[in-house]
Amino acid sequence: MTEDDLDRNRRHFLAVATAVTGAAGAGVVAVPFLSSLKPSARAQALGAPVEVPIGSMQPGELLRVLWRGRLVFVLRRDDEMLTRLAENLDKLRDPDSEEIDQQPDYAANDTRSVRPEYLVVEGSCTHLGCAPLEDFDVRPAEGWGGGFFCPCHGSKFDLAGRVYKGVPAPTNLRVPPHRFVRDDLILIGQDSGAA
Repeated sequence: MTEDDLDRNRRHFLAVATAVTGAAGAGVVAVPFLSSLKPSARAQALGAPVEVPIGSMQPGELLRVLWRGRLVFVLRRDDEMLTRLAENLDKLRDPDSEEIDQQPDYAANDTRSVRPEYLVVEGSCTHLGCAPLEDFDVRPAEGWGGGFFCPCHGSKFDLAGRVYKGVPAPTNLRVPPHRFVRDDLILIGQDSGAA
């Protein structure tokens, strides 16, 4: 092997080694760069719709999810709960959901929902934004048919999120945009194609 062949082999080796090292370096730099283009979990939570699997929910069960930094309640109402919605209407401030900013058109009904069995409301009291607690026990002596109670200032909401008269909260709990993607999946934050 001549000296020219040796130099040519060394140059070829160095060229290949440099190319491999450069490609590996570019990959190391590209991974964090490309990852930085992906929205963070916080950004996704602030704006993206949220999928809520409801296939295993039992009647009377309440799920809490976060959408855009807001607490959202998903309640699967049983037949008894749905029957109670027609009771105590005279004690409610807005029983017919006439305040149009509180729910989309498809939820401006007796049950304030797309499907009567499922209630989807923001879990934020319309008085000062406290988180109401669920209280589904019926107490006829108190005129309470079950619903949500805000312990901070005493606001009460029925099983459709409708506010009672004589409490600090001025309006019903807000219904966020949502739709059923399938029978066992709700998408909160997007309502095009609500079924």
